Amino acid sequence: MRILIIGGTGLISNSITRQLLESGHDVTHYNRGKTAGLGEPTPTIEGDRRDRERFAEQMRAEGEWDAVIDMICYLPEDAQQDLAAFAGRAGQLIVCSTIDVYAKPAARYPITEAEPHAPLNDYARNKSLCEGILLGASSSAMPVTIIRAGHTYGPGSVHRGHVVTCFGGRSTVADRIRKGKPIIVHGDGNSFWTSCHADDVARGFGGALGNSECHGKAYHVPGEEWLSWNRYFAIVAEAMGAPAPDLIHIPTDTLSRALPKRTRSLQDNFQFNNIFDNSAARRDLGFRYTIPFLAGMQKTLEWVISGPGFEDCALEPWYDEVIAAWKRGSESFELEGGRLDRV
Repeated sequence: MRILIIGGTGLISNSITRQLLESGHDVTHYNRGKTAGLGEPTPTIEGDRRDRERFAEQMRAEGEWDAVIDMICYLPEDAQQDLAAFAGRAGQLIVCSTIDVYAKPAARYPITEAEPHAPLNDYARNKSLCEGILLGASSSAMPVTIIRAGHTYGPGSVHRGHVVTCFGGRSTVADRIRKGKPIIVHGDGNSFWTSCHADDVARGFGGALGNSECHGKAYHVPGEEWLSWNRYFAIVAEAMGAPAPDLIHIPTDTLSRALPKRTRSLQDNFQFNNIFDNSAARRDLGFRYTIPFLAGMQKTLEWVISGPGFEDCALEPWYDEVIAAWKRGSESFELEGGRLDRV
């Protein structure tokens, strides 16, 4: 198959590209040419999709594709652009979306694709709008499939947040863990989180290619190990051969009030349980969760150590200041609480 990937150099795209090439497909990327992929050099059409007229001209010049995989459809205008550019020129359109389109907390767990959309941030709201436009226009002439990815990790850009905390994803938290420094965890650390290796996520996209069963449908492909945050950090430490981390539990509301900008991901995502039912993707796409989190994280951290290295946690002095402030306050509260308990 002749396949175009819009994007092509990101974490999931690297795995998709490698798997498609290994299967004998003819793969081309469309991107700005500013970021190199991890695998073998791939033919690339250089351009910026935000230059709408130029994008349309380039796609007309390229002719027809058996399938187009859009990894960077972020805005409703991007979705409309896909429909205009590939009508009559693509046999299939597969678009990467996000599990963050769902209402949180969910009405029931595990979350299925039937759960209502009620996104809590602009990124997810725009993704939901994109889905509506694309699925609403899906037809036999150009069938559309939506793949909703969750938190994805694996070898790739060190700044993509392979290890996440209530403050988002940077490699500084992994640096803290390997140095034996305490880690802040929201709440009691017992809400659930899932992560999926990029190679497993990519197989969901590959399973949609040429597959009429998935036309006009959306699927999510997140991880299947439902890990509490406490267990999540314990596994990260084990993956790098570090001691069990010293976890500092701070109430979610306290963190949100004290650091409103740094805890945006906590407020609209991490504080909620992320538990999903992958049975639809397993049935229709042949999706399988094959890489256990411990094994996948070991390989990922090996790549970080042998390549770009960790960001130095000393670059974030505010992190230790938050811990110190919390300890001062909690110690005072515990002393006062003992008095109140006697009343």
